[in-house]
Amino acid sequence: MPKIKSAKKAMRQARSRTIRKQSPTLLAAHRAEARARRRDRRRRRGRHALAARVLDRAARKGLIHKNNAPGRNRAWRALVKRLRQKATA
Repeated sequence: MPKIKSAKKAMRQARSRTIRKQSPTLLAAHRAEARARRRDRRRRRGRHALAARVLDRAARKGLIHKNNAPGRNRAWRALVKRLRQKATA
């Protein structure tokens, strides 16, 4: 256990970052993105809807900033659109 104040704070920050990174909500979003990048065209749209719900839930819980979720959703839609165009070309 650290005795110095800054070391204690660093430990608290590391613990909260670890919890945030290992959150089931965000892990689900990352997994959905990885699945969407695969060439499974039929399910891509459904996965985007799932990822959007997951990101909105993460924003509500405070795991990501509330203004960050819409940007990530927009990036998701752009990714799906780009992959769809690449598949048809």
